[in-house]
Amino acid sequence: MSLLDEKVSRINISKSNGVGDMNQDIILSVDDKKSVAIIEKAIRTAVKQESKIPSGENPDFDIMVEYEGGLPTHALHLWLGNEGEISTLSYMTDTGDVYITTGKTTNQLRDILF
Repeated sequence: MSLLDEKVSRINISKSNGVGDMNQDIILSVDDKKSVAIIEKAIRTAVKQESKIPSGENPDFDIMVEYEGGLPTHALHLWLGNEGEISTLSYMTDTGDVYITTGKTTNQLRDILF
């Protein structure tokens, strides 16, 4: 997945209301360098898949990547896998393409979220 080649200032996370909708009720705001780097790497290294977003399956979380300098926020959906399993990401505005992480990345995301 792609992000802007700009410095990420904060990543906000909320429980998802469903595909195509970004829940503004933030449950976690991440701005420490280590956690931001882990989430940023998870997004950048997620691999595009031929499959599409599962019909009827709502994402677990919405992720809002904020950049320094007032640049537009990247809005993503996350279907968080169980420990050791893949997780799935998609852009909020793209209702088709999905990207997957490794099980190791899922574990790192789970450590931040829980």
